Amino acid sequence: MMKKLTSLLLPVRRLSAATLTYCKQQTVRSCWRASGTQQLDFMETRYEAVSSLLKSHGFGSACRHRCFTKTAHREDVITPLSLYSPIAREFSSSAALLQYGLRKVDIPPPESSKFYFDTHAVVRLLEDQGLSTSQAEVIVASLIQILKSFVEVVHKDMVTKVQQEIMLQQVMSHIASAKKDMVILEKSEFTALRAENEKVKIELQQLKTQLADEMNKVRSDAIMDMNLEKSRVKEMYAEHEKNLLERRSEIVELHAEQDKAVTQTIRKIDTEVAGLKTMLESHKLDTIKYLAGSVFTCLTVALGFYRLWI
Repeated sequence: MMKKLTSLLLPVRRLSAATLTYCKQQTVRSCWRASGTQQLDFMETRYEAVSSLLKSHGFGSACRHRCFTKTAHREDVITPLSLYSPIAREFSSSAALLQYGLRKVDIPPPESSKFYFDTHAVVRLLEDQGLSTSQAEVIVASLIQILKSFVEVVHKDMVTKVQQEIMLQQVMSHIASAKKDMVILEKSEFTALRAENEKVKIELQQLKTQLADEMNKVRSDAIMDMNLEKSRVKEMYAEHEKNLLERRSEIVELHAEQDKAVTQTIRKIDTEVAGLKTMLESHKLDTIKYLAGSVFTCLTVALGFYRLWI
């Protein structure tokens, strides 16, 4: 902190106009980023008070005008709020998200008599730089007011350790109450749920046994029907085999009778043919005999007529 204040106070020469200007601009910018227009107006009122304080101690209006309008060119100077403003924004947004409907706890503001640096050492340092004691005290008083305004702005937008601990205790109390509610729910509702679950398990077991019995009954009926069908099919097969054997025997008998009839017919035909052959031979001999007799008769008649004509 002393290093930062030393870096702030190094350019303080010839009424420290550049330092005050830079502090004002950095403070206004930080307040604009962190808190908006209301805090900017608050800081403007603070710097009006600082301006009136400088006027009361003999500083001219030109110096005051330079303190509020001149642009500082030292970019290596780091103000406390410029360091804390991004963290303040992030932490304030995180704290806004983590409220969880908890009760608001009022924390008293920081003590106004608290000093953040050694004022006597700063006064001595300014006196060593050539300023008078009154001017050094005025500058130190303005720096104290600036730091107090910084702390107030940061205190408005950031959470203190006490608030964090209280919030943590509230969250833990909510967790404990939720655990207690869960225990009560487990003792009351979960018991009923367990009983209902046991009842459902018993009903499921009964349904399983009934289903198993029905399945066994259906299986036994199906097996019995299949056995009956098998026996009926076997009987039908045996009957068909018997009928087939009977038909085969009948067919064999018919073939035998047909063969016997054919054989008898062939024999009859053979005997008839043999008889016809013998009859034909006998008729042939008779025909030859009659033909020879006719020829001899004709020759005799012809010879008789020939003799008669001669």
